[in-house]
Amino acid sequence: MHCSDHTDIPDFAARLLQWFDQYGRKDLPWQQNKTPYRVWVSEIMLQQTQVASVIVYYQRFMQSFPDVKTLANAPEDQVLEHWAGLGYYARARNLHKAAKQIVAQHEAVFPDSFDDIIALPGIGRSTAGAILSIAFKQRASILDGNVKRVLCRHRAIDEWPGKTSIETTLWSLAGALTPEQNVDRYTQAIMDLGATLCTRTKPTCEACPVNDDCLAKQRNLQAELPKPKPKKTIPLRHTWMTHVENSQGEILLEKRPPSGIWGGLYSLPEWPAELDSAEIAAELTRQYGFELTSITEATPFVHTFSHYKLAIQPIQVKVLNSGLGIRSNDTLLWVKKDKLQQLGLPAPVTKYLNKLIHPSVATP
Repeated sequence: MHCSDHTDIPDFAARLLQWFDQYGRKDLPWQQNKTPYRVWVSEIMLQQTQVASVIVYYQRFMQSFPDVKTLANAPEDQVLEHWAGLGYYARARNLHKAAKQIVAQHEAVFPDSFDDIIALPGIGRSTAGAILSIAFKQRASILDGNVKRVLCRHRAIDEWPGKTSIETTLWSLAGALTPEQNVDRYTQAIMDLGATLCTRTKPTCEACPVNDDCLAKQRNLQAELPKPKPKKTIPLRHTWMTHVENSQGEILLEKRPPSGIWGGLYSLPEWPAELDSAEIAAELTRQYGFELTSITEATPFVHTFSHYKLAIQPIQVKVLNSGLGIRSNDTLLWVKKDKLQQLGLPAPVTKYLNKLIHPSVATP
């Protein structure tokens, strides 16, 4: 989608404004006496919270802190107490800090330039645009969640709107659609459209003022757009682990290298995924001189790290003897089952061994 697409959107703003005059919400408390301060507080409260929840908080906040100076001079605890229940408390702390900044740098008058507004704590590009357009009637665009949804559907943008290139496209589109006049009403209108008709689920497309050229409606994509944030695919790696047990009931552990996962911990010896169990059996005999009495592939399990998943295939091996040189080896160690917990094994290995050693005890 390119900026050239803007030209084929006839009177988008005009249709939206006409709808807003008839159906838009105009009796919300922050829509009365629209001072920059009142608009700012409402925008911050509405960032993560539904309109219905905000109304009572907003009215109480305005009673206690009717202007910037009162808010700046209030103790932080009192401001937070007025926010209790709204959540995302950094918003309240930033509001308080910003009020102090307005008093210190702007003589307690809310600034009317984009650069000054965006320099205030807790205000991003979209919130600044909302304050400039609604309170100062300056031509500025917004791109909150509601607007992103409207634009993604209207232009059938089929990528996640949080992606940098898509966000740039959406800002460009939002700017192109914002009219020269009635910008305060337009900002309210496009937010209202997203909040009341172009909702996340089951949008009311029939009543939408811009449904004629909505590409999502034409292609029946409303339920699929906007696209959700893509889930990061975590790579899956495979490894064998040998659970070797001698005739004394001791288990063979190997100290892992100091760096890498589980660095310096004792664990069950690992083998490359490309080997098969017969090859591993042959290696155990060749390297350690074991006499194998049985070899069984146990149930595999997966352990998840932050950046990959490890699929572990345990092989249970019974041996008659204790092998060559293992007693004096500094990386290989025979350990009695009741001493395993003293060694600090990796969590998935502990869990696996516990299940075998104490099958009746449920592991968390």
